[in-house]
Order: sequence, then structure tokens, then C-alpha cells
Amino acid sequence: MMKGFSIIGIGTGVGKTVVSAIVSEALNAVYFKPVQAGDLDQSDSILVRRLCSKNVEVAQEAFLLNTPMAPHGAAKIDGIEMKVSDIEFPLTQRPVVVEGAGGLMVPINEDGASFIDIYKKADLPIVLVSRHYLGSINHTLLTIDKLHAEEFRIAGIIYVGEENKVTEEIIEKVTSIPTIARIPIVDELNADFIKEQSVKCKGLIYELS
Repeated sequence: MMKGFSIIGIGTGVGKTVVSAIVSEALNAVYFKPVQAGDLDQSDSILVRRLCSKNVEVAQEAFLLNTPMAPHGAAKIDGIEMKVSDIEFPLTQRPVVVEGAGGLMVPINEDGASFIDIYKKADLPIVLVSRHYLGSINHTLLTIDKLHAEEFRIAGIIYVGEENKVTEEIIEKVTSIPTIARIPIVDELNADFIKEQSVKCKGLIYELS
């Protein structure tokens, strides 16, 4: 049985990849991004490999798509049919950190499959990545409601950026989901920053026991 976490964002650009690198470093994990759409020479997997120590293994993506757009559209342009059944997760005794693309319901094909189906196949607890902006409360609560409806276990929320007590307090009050950590936004991402921030996620190790 695979152990680890799926890293899910409330939308695009909230900091999933940086959080995935930090969690991977904290757990000495295998990082796996099933689908990469666009930026193949500067992919999320390449970024994680650059930011993390040698204690982190980066697995090969299941699908590499050329166009930076929603994966189902990028796959159509490339003439590729993506199926959840074709995605094989890394075979390892180490924790696996799975990073998706965009939000929870981003489609991967025109048959109705989305990233939520990939997360179901992974069958891992969820680390939700949130970031404060106008509308983020709604996006966070909607994502949590959908995860609960699909019976996922949510380990906690990691916030990226400055603290917003009013927002964070109402989300915790409504959902009872704890905050794992808060990751600052920095001008320059480097391995030292990832290592330093990974200490904040050491509590996730106990989730694996």
C-alpha cells in the first residue's frame, strides 16, 4: 500500500509545486507529477529536482504534453488519449508526494475524468494548498466540501503567503481542518529555502505511522 500525500491546490498558481518540494524534502519522499502540460524544459519536476536535496527522488511523469493549457486540451492537440488507468505510481517503500495541475476538478480527458480520479487512485491523504486573495475563502471551502463528499482524508492546510487571521480562522471554524504550516513568498527560490521550510512539515511524518 502506497504511503504519502497528494498535494492539491485551491486553484492555479497558489504554490503547489513549492509546497510539494517542501513536503518531499521533509519526508525524503519520491515526488511524482502525473501530468505536465507545457514548459517541458522548465517543468515542475525539473524545478523540484533543482530545489530538493538528493534525499528526494523525482519520478518520471506519466504524460508530458507540449501546450501550456488545461491537460485535456493539451492532450487533444498532441493526439494523446489520457486515461487514469494508464497512470502507474512509483513502486517504492518511501513516501510518495503526488502533485496535480490546477484545481481539484481539472479535466484530463473528454470522457469526464479529472484529477480527482487520479487522487482517488493514489488513495493518499490530502494536503490542501491555499493562498489568500479575494475569493479564496470560497475556493478553499468548495474544494474541502468536494473532498469530503468524495470521502478523502484531509491532513491539513498549508497557506502560502502572508497570514490573514480573519480568513484562516473562519476556514478552520467551518471545517475543523488544522493548519499545517505557512510558507512565505520569497524573491529567490533555492535549496536552502526548501530545506529551511521543510522543518515546518515534519509533523506530517507522524501521519505516515
